[in-house]
Amino acid sequence: MAFDPTSKFSYFSTLMKKLKVIELFAGVGGFRLGLEQAKNYKVVWSNQWEPSTKMQHASLVYEARFGAENHSNKNISEVLTEHIPDADIVVGGFPCQDYSVATTLQNSKGLIGKKGVLWWTIHRILTEKTNPPKYLFLENVDRLLKSPSNQRGRDFAVMLKSLGDLGYAVEWRVINAADYGMPQRRRRVFFIGYHKSTSAYKQLQKTDGSDWIHSEGTMPNAFPIATISEKRNSFSITDDLVQLSETFNAGQKLSPFQNSGVFINGTVVTEKTTAAYDGPRTILGDIVDKKTVSKEFYISPDDYAKWDYLKGAKKEVRTAKTGFNYNYSEGGMVFPDALDNASRTIITGEGGKSASRFKHVVQTTKGLRRLTPIELERLNMFPENHTQLEGITDTKRAFFMGNALVVGVVEKIGKTLYKKINP
Repeated sequence: MAFDPTSKFSYFSTLMKKLKVIELFAGVGGFRLGLEQAKNYKVVWSNQWEPSTKMQHASLVYEARFGAENHSNKNISEVLTEHIPDADIVVGGFPCQDYSVATTLQNSKGLIGKKGVLWWTIHRILTEKTNPPKYLFLENVDRLLKSPSNQRGRDFAVMLKSLGDLGYAVEWRVINAADYGMPQRRRRVFFIGYHKSTSAYKQLQKTDGSDWIHSEGTMPNAFPIATISEKRNSFSITDDLVQLSETFNAGQKLSPFQNSGVFINGTVVTEKTTAAYDGPRTILGDIVDKKTVSKEFYISPDDYAKWDYLKGAKKEVRTAKTGFNYNYSEGGMVFPDALDNASRTIITGEGGKSASRFKHVVQTTKGLRRLTPIELERLNMFPENHTQLEGITDTKRAFFMGNALVVGVVEKIGKTLYKKINP
């Protein structure tokens, strides 16, 4: 066969265009799976550390699926920035914590985050990098936009301002995966940072914030929204981080941040948007295994009453440990879970045999049963048995999925982001 230099050039050109990725708080690799399915991304370094356990189960699964090369299983707070390679983009689902800041007499620079808060580890890496990443792609629980309860939205404001000080503009959206046909009703806030050196930053700088939210940004192109916005808010974040931490939105009952928005040059534009989607949908019934399921997942009829009580509505008097009596009430839940809709959100306590208000239970011809690890993986759009590994219990596998994200959301955003920065 004759040598084709054009073909070789095209091959190496494609490789060169791949964005180098640092994956933080990697878990069992949901971000990596989504980006690998999106193509044009290459993870050059990853980190997963679980401080509360001696055995690093998630990291073991990650290494089993993606290899140990360039993977770190050390406390990220103790990893020196110089040991982290340069990359084009940092991704990760970091823990939702208290992001307040303070000053110290010992530190002339003044600003520190609360000890152990991992957001400030990301901030430290971005600050210390001689060649900072051009893009950020991060995920968190949607309550980040309205925490803490006594200063609604303060935590997100601190994050935005800290990123702005480092030269990033930010675009965010709360996405419910089920709104776009995916099998789980899982709401998470995803946000993308664009460094001031990028063409995307310059484009956003010239674009009306609402236009970026509605049509020009990465998010609306990945996940279209209805054209009519229910709420719009615009304001500035100009205080230094300490003052912002102490005074932002103090005394207000509602957060100023809506579920969609942009932040650039100290200015926030935020709107409440709704999903626009009319494509195919995956429901819980589609992912439920039709094959024989191990009897350990079936609930004994003797325990039906326990499950029914926990899932049901309640209005009762309870006694606290102090002896104080109080009125307790909660609404009922669909029991068993509806098979003709996307599933409820998976939580970390999904595994185990004990009766629970929040675990999924489905009706089968053989009786009521809990979901299997494979079914939970399907709900997050992971490959089947991704978390199966010797020494990893089914309860731990369920815990992994309670902590994970929906891979399909990452894939869609990853594809769209790549097109935006490589038109």
